[in-house]
Formats: sequence, C-alpha cells, structure tokens
Amino acid sequence: MKTVDCLGDMCPIPIIKTRKALKKTTSGETIKVVTDHSCVLESIVNNFKEYKISHEEVINGVWEIFITKD
Repeated sequence: MKTVDCLGDMCPIPIIKTRKALKKTTSGETIKVVTDHSCVLESIVNNFKEYKISHEEVINGVWEIFITKD
C-alpha cells in the first residue's frame, strides 16, 4: 500500500498529491493518505466520490484516509 504523506499540507496540495498517486495505481489497489487537517478529509471525500473511501482518526487530530481504486 502506497502512503501519501500530507502532514502539514493545506488544500489543494493533498488533493494534487492524492490525484497523482491514484494515477499510478491499478484497479483494486488502495492508497493511504495521512493528514493532520480535517478539511483535507472533507476535500478528499468530496473530490474522489468515484472511489471507495474509508478513514480513521489514528491519534487526536491525525487521520488516515484509505482510497481504493475500483
């Protein structure tokens, strides 16, 4: 699983990094986006509706977002 480190990044940088990572993945693969901004979670959910997305707050204020390409 590829990890996209977006810690400290503000929008739109995480969206750009995520889009670039998804272009390099094949069907069925999952990428993990790590962020410390709640707005990034909302932006990813809104911008990548065609993918399966799940997320988890692993520590207070840090989220891991899993995006699976169909």
